[in-house]
Amino acid sequence: MTAQSAATATAAARARTGGPREDGPKILEHVVGWALVVVLAMFVVQLGLL
Repeated sequence: MTAQSAATATAAARARTGGPREDGPKILEHVVGWALVVVLAMFVVQLGLL
């Protein structure tokens, strides 16, 4: 492996896609997800689709 290919491999390994650097608390994600499910269910019941 040459120095140039090693530098390219290192830079590629550190390349970011623009996403978040670290994930936040998973519990918050679950609570928000379930709240969305409940709200959607309420709308469906109000429309009389179930």
